[in-house]
Amino acid sequence: MKRKICVVTGTRAEYGLLYWLIKRLYEDTNVDLQIIATGMHLSPEFGLTVKQIEQDGFKIDEKLEMLLSSDTPTAIAKSIGLGVITFSDALSRLNPDIMVVLGDRFEIFSAAQAAMILRIPIAHIHGGELTEGLIDESIRHSITKMSQIHFTATNEYRERVIQMGEQPNTVYNVGTLGLEGIKNIKLLSKEKLSESINFKLNKYFLVTLHPTTLESGTAEWQIKSLLKVLDTFPKHQVIFTKTNADTDGRIINQCIEEYVLENSTRCCVFDSLGQLRYLSAIQHCEAVIGNSSSGLLEVPFLRKPTVNIGIRQGGRLKAKSVIDCDFNINNLTDAISKAISNDFNKQIQHIETLYAVGSTSEQIVKILNEIEVENISIKKFYDL
Repeated sequence: MKRKICVVTGTRAEYGLLYWLIKRLYEDTNVDLQIIATGMHLSPEFGLTVKQIEQDGFKIDEKLEMLLSSDTPTAIAKSIGLGVITFSDALSRLNPDIMVVLGDRFEIFSAAQAAMILRIPIAHIHGGELTEGLIDESIRHSITKMSQIHFTATNEYRERVIQMGEQPNTVYNVGTLGLEGIKNIKLLSKEKLSESINFKLNKYFLVTLHPTTLESGTAEWQIKSLLKVLDTFPKHQVIFTKTNADTDGRIINQCIEEYVLENSTRCCVFDSLGQLRYLSAIQHCEAVIGNSSSGLLEVPFLRKPTVNIGIRQGGRLKAKSVIDCDFNINNLTDAISKAISNDFNKQIQHIETLYAVGSTSEQIVKILNEIEVENISIKKFYDL
């Protein structure tokens, strides 16, 4: 009898990481793959990226609306509640043997709460990591405690999950899906990328700035500080990608849209580039600027500099190609100048990746197929 494995995805970034795992599960004759798409995937405002999943040939079993058309803390909290209701109904219908989730988004938090109450075992990818400036930090650790199977990206993160009381034999260091994805696809040339986005690229920055959700009222001055600094690099073009559906994300998006409108010959903005174009944009850029987790994972692997701004990614492992700075205009200017310098770029060509690179999806599928799920929801706390 096939094992029913349900994969939940709520954002463009999640799906980009999960793609190769979903593909391997789809091709596995021992698996009955189920897919739930929710959150930003179903929103035209964020690119309606559910279409990409379908274009890739995957059947979506449930499309769950849960986002309210507001990004205030109250709206996010209400969206979580709505998500628990919708996931409860969907998971009751699908009745999977295991639900697979990745990361720390509030949409995934809703899915985990529903699955826990329904006694559906949860396999959690990317537990044990830190993002000290975000509500995602607490959400990720909460999902860890609701999960029975854990797939971490490094041994340090594995030890942290065990430190939280999870049994060592349920915590697997399998590396990161993101780096496996880079190895599996042929990236676009700069010319092909230019054609794909209808924007002739020369020297450019790739910029993604998300809100720091544990700070209040900082989004507008943070993005305006960054835009002011980008003005001081007029010879560099800028590709912006928009924020996720986080508190105050629309403030950042609006400022970016106005800036691009005023600098249309030099800048462009996208709701979502998709995995291939985004990774290709990293490969050819002068620097990745902002506070996205990709600046700490995929960007160092491609030997490109990252200017990581603010506290959003506080606590994560960082390669030597990552330059930390705050939103002070002088400090940010210095950080970008360092990132594009010849000396710094020579140095980072020989850095070692902090994450295991290999058959991450293959390892996960093997474990999901073989692990005993009967009574797995009854967990004993592991004391160090």
